[in-house]
Amino acid sequence: MRPIAIVGAGQAGSALAAKLRALGHDGPIKLIGAEPVPPYQRPPLSKKYLLGELERDRLYLRPETFYAENGIELITGTRVAALEAAEKVLLLKDGTRLACAAIALCTGADPIRLPPALGGALGGVYTMRNLADAEAMAPEFREGARVLIVGGGYIGLEAAAVAASKGLRVTLVEMAPRILARVACTETASWFRALHESHDVKIREGTGLSELRGSQGRVSHARLSDGTEIAVDFVIVGIGVRPGTELAEAAGLTIDNGIRTDAFGATSAPGIFAAGDCASFPHQGCRIRLESVPNAIDQAEAVAAAMLGQGVPYVARPWFWSDQYDVKLQIAGLNSGHDTVVVRPGDRPGSQSHWYFAGPKLLALDAMNDPRAYMTGKRLIEAGLSPERNALADPAIPLKSLPLSEPVEAL
Repeated sequence: MRPIAIVGAGQAGSALAAKLRALGHDGPIKLIGAEPVPPYQRPPLSKKYLLGELERDRLYLRPETFYAENGIELITGTRVAALEAAEKVLLLKDGTRLACAAIALCTGADPIRLPPALGGALGGVYTMRNLADAEAMAPEFREGARVLIVGGGYIGLEAAAVAASKGLRVTLVEMAPRILARVACTETASWFRALHESHDVKIREGTGLSELRGSQGRVSHARLSDGTEIAVDFVIVGIGVRPGTELAEAAGLTIDNGIRTDAFGATSAPGIFAAGDCASFPHQGCRIRLESVPNAIDQAEAVAAAMLGQGVPYVARPWFWSDQYDVKLQIAGLNSGHDTVVVRPGDRPGSQSHWYFAGPKLLALDAMNDPRAYMTGKRLIEAGLSPERNALADPAIPLKSLPLSEPVEAL
């Protein structure tokens, strides 16, 4: 019997394999991962794992015995060289030719690296994406070491928080006019800038990296776009990711900011599906790609059902989080297209929430150490309800008493 093959043994791939079994599929399943370890969590890599607060085996999504016990053949340390879409055949790097009943591409996303011309090939220059990255850079986190972080998105800020917490001297550069420029409002960026500066992180906004220079093959200095030069002991590059579409693109599948799928996760090739960071899918009349653990799990489980003929259209309910120092940021919804941000103080010191509106409609919110605001906002967004903005801004009005607008189309 031909197996269902899942390419990519990350969060989406692991969830998809488990869901196939939970839904009653009794045929062979092969879960193929390029890394030499079982599926694991990625978010703690730039947080608790680097801080030394989480042991390696606690990163694993499931006990190593889970896969064999559930008849899932876990193939680690193996790359897929090519996909023959029409025949549903995978060619592995070791020369194995694997004919499949169906294939799910859960190939994730890859970090954007500095080109060698800018010094990206020097020793001591790291990206943060996988377990090998975290373990390679961990010895660099010595008290007093000078680290340059390139990129002011959430990965860069989380790495800065870990480094500052361990006593390193941290400089973060962001070439955009402010940190979090692509993902959050000015109010949220200002809140986090102040948080990091209170921990002695030097943030240089509107400043890019011109070049890294080194000695004996290892980075030692960075020249910035404003002409200044700083001495560094190591560098972390967090300038974004690209969806892992290389395999799909070479096989002739349609690519559209990721592997293009329909609402069931089906790609342009019959019998081939995609889920997780690599997949773009229809959402609210447009097409999006979500890089988050909740989406990876939910979309993968929806795709598993579709592969077995039990599918319903996948409806994303986006939510995200970030941990920095003692702050938990929780995000619900998507803020694209907002025209107003309402700031609401939290009910305890240091807590606050920022609510994004397009006209009267609530789109999203950022909640800093304010789980009550987060849960309230998430429920409202998913129900298509919007609070009255002036009332929302008044902390004297309890969240549960906010006047609501007429229902609108739910996210």
